[in-house]
Amino acid sequence: MTPAGRRTLERFSPLILLAAVLLLWELVVRLFSIPEFIFPAPTQIAQQFAEFRSALLEAAWKTFWVTMVGFAISIVVGVLLGFLIGSSRMAYQAIYPLMVAFNAVPKAAVVPILVVWFGIGLGPGILTAFLISFFPITVNIATGLATLEPELEDVLRVLGARRWDVLVKVGLPRSMPYFYGSLKVAITLAFVGTVLAEMTAGDSGIGYLMQTAGSQQRMSLAFAGLVTIGAMAMAMYELFSWIEMRTTGWAHRGSQAA
Repeated sequence: MTPAGRRTLERFSPLILLAAVLLLWELVVRLFSIPEFIFPAPTQIAQQFAEFRSALLEAAWKTFWVTMVGFAISIVVGVLLGFLIGSSRMAYQAIYPLMVAFNAVPKAAVVPILVVWFGIGLGPGILTAFLISFFPITVNIATGLATLEPELEDVLRVLGARRWDVLVKVGLPRSMPYFYGSLKVAITLAFVGTVLAEMTAGDSGIGYLMQTAGSQQRMSLAFAGLVTIGAMAMAMYELFSWIEMRTTGWAHRGSQAA
């Protein structure tokens, strides 16, 4: 295969794999005559998209902006907390174990508490999206700062740089690849948190729609909700990947050359 053909194949390999999975999925459902209320076929899910497109779009928009609000809060808190932890060894030793313990708490157990505090509606969704997504951002920013080479820091100190200058002018730019990597993970987690809250304590959104469809054994509509969530998460992932390649291209020169 020529290099051009290989690059074309690599570019379209996700679509080829997706088409193969959908075809296999459809064949398995048809071959074994699996009932729709147990495991719907892709064509049955597509029919639900066509029939309930207005309801799905309305629910998707609600879930999307609630997720974005919680995700924006997680970026602010995650960057500030990561900067604090990564810039101070004492803060790292004191705060990091507590954060690990908090992150280990199942967020499904936190949602009922949020409902008691903030009621049913937007509050639990925004806060759950924040609570489940800020940890990767904090950890990656802290790691990028804490792993700054001692030799580089010593050279900068000899040249007259203060600790603040080292962190802001060298540490933060060096942490940008870590930061974008954490964003791509955190945005998918944020959608998980929003849907979890909507299914537990929501009155609208994709999670609420899926919960209602599941209770009525309308699995095709529930799967349509799953596909919608996956599409939104994938779109945001690709957006951050695009921004990453154009702002931290220096960190990907080796992979681009390959």
